[in-house]
Amino acid sequence: MEIVGNGFLATHLRAAFGARYPRVIAVAAGVTKTTTTDPADFDREAELVYSLLRRCRAEHRQLLFFSTASFAMYGSTEPAVEWGPVYPPVAYGRHKLALEACVRASGADYLILRLSHVVGQHRQPHQMLPAIVEQVLNGSVTIYRGAQRDLLDADDFCYAIDRMLGAGVTDMVVNVASGVSQPIERIVDGVERRLGSTAERLYVPGHGWRAQPCIDRLLALVPQFRRERIHAGYLDQILDAYLPHVVALTHKAALSTVAALR
Repeated sequence: MEIVGNGFLATHLRAAFGARYPRVIAVAAGVTKTTTTDPADFDREAELVYSLLRRCRAEHRQLLFFSTASFAMYGSTEPAVEWGPVYPPVAYGRHKLALEACVRASGADYLILRLSHVVGQHRQPHQMLPAIVEQVLNGSVTIYRGAQRDLLDADDFCYAIDRMLGAGVTDMVVNVASGVSQPIERIVDGVERRLGSTAERLYVPGHGWRAQPCIDRLLALVPQFRRERIHAGYLDQILDAYLPHVVALTHKAALSTVAALR
């Protein structure tokens, strides 16, 4: 697999696949923050995707494009299905939907994966779990009322991709998620228990950034996904596996800040 990018997803893809699936080009670069509104950031990702689509068509290769299954794409639509109409409420979702349309119309083979919140090692400090850990350690957590997140272990993300590519799945849009939305309060509870800390919770009104991606299509393509990967203790599994890495990352960032101030 040719992997374009050096961030979180790219790191996990390289570790999982190496030289396997040589016909596939994975776009693991571009805009990652759902709050992004800068046209220049969107333009850079668009130009990259355009150039890779031209290559895929010329070289008869398959583009693996990562979109979003978050509120940014689906809003509060229920069920959040790949085959239904979507009306993204923010610029990030509209940008991803526009790139999906370019991918589908390019004439190249493709697989578009709309991802929920993938969790694993090598996460950036601004992303959800590191941000919650930092807030808990600082003693105060801001929570939008009604907010929920579908968390997906990075290993399960790679597992789903492996099964789909191995089965020759192509020219489809697929939600890749756990299928279980976790209230933010439950995630904070789990973080607090493991850190032995209790933070003040500041609730603010808002849309809640809540979406529940439907994974019926994923389960049709990878029937063993839920049976082998997702279970009742899935949130605990994720927090047990990755919270130590997130805490280490948070402490490292704090030490770097202190050193820079000296």
